[in-house]
Formats: sequence, structure tokens, C-alpha cells
Amino acid sequence: MSTGRSRALDWAIAGCVAAALLVTGLSGQGSANPAGYAALVAGGLALAARRRAPVPVLVVTGLCAVGYQAAGFDVPAVAFLFAVYAAVRAGHRVVTVVASVTMLAALPLAAVASGSYDMGEAFAQARGALELAWLVAAGAAGEALRQAERRAEEAERTREETARRRADEERLRIARELHDSLTHQISIVKLQAEVAVHVARRRGEQVPEALLAIQEAGREAARELRATLQALRDDDTTPPRGLDDVPELVERARAIGLDATLTIEGRRQDVPAAVSRTVYRIVQESLTNVARHAAAATASVRIDCRPDTLDVRVDDDGRANQDTVPVPGVGLLGMRERVTALGGRLRAEPRGEGGFTVRAELPVDRLP
Repeated sequence: MSTGRSRALDWAIAGCVAAALLVTGLSGQGSANPAGYAALVAGGLALAARRRAPVPVLVVTGLCAVGYQAAGFDVPAVAFLFAVYAAVRAGHRVVTVVASVTMLAALPLAAVASGSYDMGEAFAQARGALELAWLVAAGAAGEALRQAERRAEEAERTREETARRRADEERLRIARELHDSLTHQISIVKLQAEVAVHVARRRGEQVPEALLAIQEAGREAARELRATLQALRDDDTTPPRGLDDVPELVERARAIGLDATLTIEGRRQDVPAAVSRTVYRIVQESLTNVARHAAAATASVRIDCRPDTLDVRVDDDGRANQDTVPVPGVGLLGMRERVTALGGRLRAEPRGEGGFTVRAELPVDRLP
């Protein structure tokens, strides 16, 4: 039920209870005390706030019931019963029990204070205004509905967890199949290319550039696929890569013939795990793009550790220029999503002196 409809329903119930109490008071033989009529109406209207403030409503309806009993009105404490139901439903059982016991003791005293009854009559009137059975029934109804709502929420949460677990299992199965099938096929391509290169060199023939490109692409594809899917294949038992693993990425870039350098400035501090993983992915994706698309000879990775931010920059001297409009691929979009999710900024564009730059600023003081 929407919030607006809930409030309208609450006001409707409160108005009906207030009207019923007022009519009962007017039709009885009680005093014509205006304060008593005000207590009757106030006790009913207070129920409009029973969802938002069940305990204050419990107190207000109780005081109103005591007030109109003291004014000489022989009217049941209906509003207080509604408040007991709402408070128990909200989980305030101890407060409700204390308030109920207080009411059972206060109503006879209020009847005596009105001056219209002796002690015996006052207790009889108090029992008529607030029967113990009514209290128990109101509290039991509130508790029953509270338990039903809890069971419904638990069932919904269980269904969501089950669906999420099944989705995770399906993704894991797909990742395993991809890892097994694609790694096998790429390994075959790489092996055939290496054999062809080896045979050509033994015969003294010139190795075609296309064959060397196939050989290197096979090696890189195998490394990338293994790095991307191995964690899922191992059921997430391997620790995630992070800032400490960036030097390994730079060494890999050097191994494929790229003159890559790494510079880390500033004082290393406790970097949040999410930031550490994002730094690794930015450097990994940037160096991969340099090796595949940039036709660059050099690449530099610079990490500046500041007190409140961590600045990552990857530059290359490739063929990109300021007239080149970069096409955002999956890798660049993934980097931007990671950085944005951490509240940082990413800039990826051609450099004025030629080549391409990727720069990310990641906050480290706003994360746990």
C-alpha cells in the first residue's frame, strides 16, 4: 500500500474511533465537562500517527482514557486498545505491557477521582472500560500480525537469495565452460603459430609478419583469458589482484617488447580494497590497449599516492593524436564505471604531443 493511501486509511480509522467515542460520551449519563469531550476526541484522533509513532500514541491514548474517566465519562478505552495493537505490531512489547498494567491501575483511581463512584463501583467501571481480555486480544492480534509480516519478509529474502545464488552458479558454470573451451582453442592456435615460426626459422626462411602477429596475439589472448576467468573457475578462492600486483603487469608489458616504466610517488598508505582492485584493472586495461591498438614503443605508468586521493596515469607514444576521436570500447566503459562507482574521475583522451593518456583520480578517504 502506498504511503498516501496508508495515511488516508489511518486518518479514516482515527476519525471513526474519535466519532464513536464522542457519540458514546454524549449518549451516556456522564458529566458535561468540555475537557472530557476533548479527551475523547483527542484519544481517537491520536491513532492517525500509530504507524509512525506507536509508543507516543500509546501514551497519549492512555492519558486521554484516564482523563475522560476522571471527568465522569463511562466510555470504553477503545483508542487505547488500538494503540496496544499498533505498539505490539511494531515490536514494543515490554513498553506495551508496562503501559497496560499502568492503565489497569490508573482507571479505577480516575473513576474514584471523578467523585461519582465509591471504590467498588470505580473498580467495576474500570473493568467495563478496559477488560483484561480485550487487552490480551489486542496484544495477541498485534503480535500475530508482526510474526506473519516477519515470516513474509523472511520468505521474500530467502527467495531473493536463492535466485541470486542460482544466478551466481550459472555465471560460474558459464565462466568455467568459457575457460575450458576458449583456452583450449586459443592454445591450439598459438601452438600452430609457434610451430610454423619454428619451422620457417629452421629452414632459413623469412617469417611473415602476419604469422608473428598471430603468435603474439595468441599468447596475449591466453594470458588475458586466464587472468579474467581463472578466479571464477577457482570459485573465488584466489585473492583479487590489486595495487601490489601492478609491477607484474608492467613486467608483462616489457616481455612483449613494450618499453614500459612504473613510477610510484608519495607515501604508500592503507588503500581500500576496492580502490586497489580498480587501480590494477585500469593499468591492466590501459597496457592491453597500448599493446593491441596504439602501435606504441613506450608506455609509462605513474601512481601518485596522496593523503586523500590516489592518482593513476598511463601514457603512451602511439599513433593517437588530438584529431583522433577515441571510440569507447568495452574496456574503457568498464574502467569508467569502476571509477565512477568509487566517486572518482576518469579522463581518457589523446595527448597533445601524440599518443594516448588514461588518468584516474580515486578518493581514498571516503571509503571503508
